This record gives sequence, C-alpha cells and structure tokens, in this order.
Amino acid sequence: MNPLLEVKKLGQSIWLDNIQRGFILSGGLKKLIDEDGISGETSNPTIFEKAIAGNSADYADAMRELIRAGKSAREIYDALSIADVQMACDVFRPVYDATNGADGYVSIEVSPHLAHDTAGTIADATRLFQAVNRPNVMIKIPGTKEGVPAIEACLYAGVNVNVTLLFAVEAYEQVAWAYIRALERRSAEGKPIDRIASVASFFVSRIDTLTDKLLDAKIAATNDAALAQLQGKAAIANAKIAYQSFKRIFADARFVALRARGARVQRPLWASTSTKNPKYPDTLYVDALIGPDTVNTLPPETIDAFRDHGTPRLTIEENLDDAYETVRALARVGISLEAVTQQVLAEGVVRFQQSFDQLLASIERRRTEDR
Repeated sequence: MNPLLEVKKLGQSIWLDNIQRGFILSGGLKKLIDEDGISGETSNPTIFEKAIAGNSADYADAMRELIRAGKSAREIYDALSIADVQMACDVFRPVYDATNGADGYVSIEVSPHLAHDTAGTIADATRLFQAVNRPNVMIKIPGTKEGVPAIEACLYAGVNVNVTLLFAVEAYEQVAWAYIRALERRSAEGKPIDRIASVASFFVSRIDTLTDKLLDAKIAATNDAALAQLQGKAAIANAKIAYQSFKRIFADARFVALRARGARVQRPLWASTSTKNPKYPDTLYVDALIGPDTVNTLPPETIDAFRDHGTPRLTIEENLDDAYETVRALARVGISLEAVTQQVLAEGVVRFQQSFDQLLASIERRRTEDR
C-alpha cells in the first residue's frame, strides 16, 4: 500500500511543493505522477531562489543565452521561471485532461513586492497567465487585504488563482467569498464558470513555530510546565476550523446555484506542511489534515516520509471540539491566534520578498561575470 495513493481515495490531492528544471527534464516529475499519484505542483519565490541560484548547472545554458541577449536580471528570472512552469504544466496536462480540469495545476506567483498593491497584482497576474499560456496554470496571489479585490478581479477575468499566504480563518473566508462573487459576476454575464479553478493555500507549520515560541517564553516566565501541552496544536486546530468555514460557505445557497451551472469549489490547500520542529513527527501536518475537497502540497522530503510511514485516514474533522478548545486555551494564557496570524503573514510577505531579491541579485552577479 502506498499511502500517497490511498489519500487520493479519501478525496485529497497531493501536490509537489517544489520546482526544478533538472527534475522535470530527467523524468522525475512524471515518475511522481505515475507512481505516487501526485496531481499538481506549486512554486514560490523561495523555491525558485533555491532552484535557480542553488542548482545553477540546470539553468547555465539558458541563462547564458539570456545574458547574451542583453536581458535584465528580472527578465532572466521571468524567462527561466515561466519556462519551468510551462514544462511542468505540460507534464501535468494528462492529469488535467483526465480529471476534466479538477486537478493537474502548476502555480507561479506574482512579484512578492506587490502584496499590498491591488492594481499591480492584477496586472502581473494577467501578464503571467498570458505568458505561461497553459489552461492548467494557477497564478498565486497573496491573501492580503489588498490581494482580495485582485483575486476577485482575476477570477472574474478567467485567471485561475492560487490564493497564497493565508493564515487567519477570517482572511480565508474573505477570499472564499471573493471566489463566489467572481463566479456570480461571470455567470450573470453568460460567461462559462466550469473551468475556473482556484485553491486557497492555508499555511500551517509557521503558526506552530511562532505559537510554540510564545509558549516557551511563558513557560520560562511562569515555570508552568502545563503550558507545554498546548505546543504543536495551534496550527492543526486553525486549519480544522478553516475547513469548517469551507464547508459552510460552499454549502450556501449562493454557491449551490453556481454549482448547478458547473462551478467547482475553491479547495482549501494545506501549505507549509513540512515539520519545522524536530520533536514533531515528520508527517504531522499531513496525517492530521486529510479530508475531501482538499489539497496538501508537500516538499520532496515530506512526500518521501508520507510514502514510507504516513497514515491515510480521514482526520480533518476529528477532535473538532479540541480544536476550538485549543484556541480558547491559548487566549486564556494571553496568546491571541489573531495576533499570531497577523505576524506570520507580515513575516511571510517579507520572507518571499527577500528570497526574490536574493535571486535577482544572484542573477545580476552572473550577468556581471559573463559580460
């Protein structure tokens, strides 16, 4: 039994949270699809920074040609990342076709410097969607306050959207309704809605990383060892509560009417699901969040771990009372999940901006060396 294949039977899609040209060209990506049922792929500025700057041999020839053509560092990044996503989309195209557009997507992100720029995000998302020119590409747009109207505008325009950097349940609910509004607007104008696809990427492990740090400080200050029982619980509790919001919103009469016209739900996607704390099981954020109409995007090492010893079982609605109690218990000891999610969102935006800038600086150094 391959746990990765068993999870598919439970209604969850497993996507690869990584992209690298050499892996695509070597047939490694197709092997994951054929043997493990991997049905999509995600990328972000940090992933591309590691791929392009960290695996320079994969990109040396292409980069050299772009440098000789006089391209800027940003133009070189665009060309390399778009080509990778196009290749990956082509590898996943049979999955997209076999599932009638339900799966088989590859994601590429707008510039992280546009996280608080609505108009800039719409323009960049539209540009990327047209540049990749594949029906199974998704454009990642941050679920910031400024990102929500951009998400709605892009979906209305027919752009598939992966909403990224979601941490708070309230923010998730805003983007879910933005998806529904976009489909309502298209439907009212007689435009097709059956091939508009979107996922809402809820980041998981980073919530535990910060919450555990805050709990450590309180334990040190109070010598209350009982607080340790709350560690490693906030992230899963938050995701399970978000799933309840998903069920409620997509059972609403407004979406039921859209479903009758061919609309698909906007699936919750569990992101950042590699375990950051070595004390926790390496499949913690996979085992605990398995449920219908969801996606879990895993880095290669977590795919390997789950294949080896994962537990494929419906868990997303187990111990719901405990999830709500975890949030209340954290509040009682002075830890606000709202404050935690606000902080990790701000940190997440900065982290992607830093990775993006580091990658452009690395490309710029190559340009200087090759002149």
